[in-house]
Amino acid sequence: MTMRAAVSLCLFGIVLCPGLAFAQNPDPWQRTNERIFRLNDFFDQLLVKPVARTYTLFVPRVARQGIGNFFSNIDDINVFVNDLLQLKLDDALSDSGRFFVNSTIGVAGIFDFATGFGLEKHEEDFGQTLGRWGVGTGPYVMLPVFGASNLRDSVGLVLDTLFNPIQYHEDESLKLTLFLTKETDSRAGLLALDDLISGDRYLFVREAYIQRREFLVTDGKVEDEFGGF
Repeated sequence: MTMRAAVSLCLFGIVLCPGLAFAQNPDPWQRTNERIFRLNDFFDQLLVKPVARTYTLFVPRVARQGIGNFFSNIDDINVFVNDLLQLKLDDALSDSGRFFVNSTIGVAGIFDFATGFGLEKHEEDFGQTLGRWGVGTGPYVMLPVFGASNLRDSVGLVLDTLFNPIQYHEDESLKLTLFLTKETDSRAGLLALDDLISGDRYLFVREAYIQRREFLVTDGKVEDEFGGF
């Protein structure tokens, strides 16, 4: 068994443990999480954000769109697998078709012809799949580098990585280049949202993450706390 697989099984067992429901306190590790958040934020302000700004300044919009499409196309492999695991067969058919179209006439996904053909992009990952089958979120976790998460989604992140074909390329320098490009492009896409953060940055990010993940896991079917009132 590989180290990655062992970590996955260990974390999966922790998430399933009924004693870790944390229903009353979703952030029992807040002090540690806040330290990691400050460290992540420090490096983001020092390095990541300036690089993302430089990227948007010197890389033409059309080129950035192509880069984003390329990585989105690779992500569709993972989306397709999770469609199947969640028994979303119509979505699986759509997403497999999307990957085929964009990988061929879309030139490895650089051009997104599939959306124009009515094959819309879906967002599925292993964290959502675990949630779909009743696995609790576990406590909120702030991961170094990767940012906001929870115990369930941390397990999902490991599994998502295992299904990413890029990591199996033999050229380590190419893998690193692709990883850094993807992260830079993703950060550039979030620059416009930075000004929306108000108040306590840690709490804002935590609550935004928790609400978004609940929305994704339930496919937008958020429970109405007020019932019929």
